[in-house]
Amino acid sequence: MINVNGREIETDAEGYLASLDDWSEEVAQCLAERDELTLADEHWQVVRWIREYYAENGTAPNLRVMSKLIGDSLGEQFGDKKYLFDLFPYGPAKQAARYAGMPKPTGCV
Repeated sequence: MINVNGREIETDAEGYLASLDDWSEEVAQCLAERDELTLADEHWQVVRWIREYYAENGTAPNLRVMSKLIGDSLGEQFGDKKYLFDLFPYGPAKQAARYAGMPKPTGCV
């Protein structure tokens, strides 16, 4: 459970939202703060890309899919796994999906 602007939002044990409808940028900020991470523009680009991917595919991308496709949309550096891990040290696909309000990607431990 997290509290965002006085509103209680339910999460699972790993911090993923129980309801995708509860997502907002403020929720993403709150989740990042819990990880002691400040979201910069590059983080938001990835978060928005994951939300778009989910809207089109009905699932959050795992790291292999993400690193293969994201560079075409956001620029070559985003396709580099090291760059993504620098942005999201707890695992780009899992951590960014959590901030994006998506369920845990299939195939992520």
